[in-house]
Amino acid sequence: MNGREKRTDRHQGDEMFEYEMHQVRAAELVREADEYRLVRAAREARKARKARGGSEGQDTEGRVSTHSPRRSRFARTA
Repeated sequence: MNGREKRTDRHQGDEMFEYEMHQVRAAELVREADEYRLVRAAREARKARKARGGSEGQDTEGRVSTHSPRRSRFARTA
């Protein structure tokens, strides 16, 4: 084996590494595009719900906290 063959083997290894890095980046871009489309669809659904009358969803969910008449909503001052 002379020096020229070693460089060729090393070069092929670099090409394989670059190919793998390209595959990884391509997969990342596909995931980012999927996430972007999902977020966009969620925004459009939210906008459509608000256009139909956004208070509908709030009525069905109920109140987050109940106000007890015994207890003040605010802390007492000194």
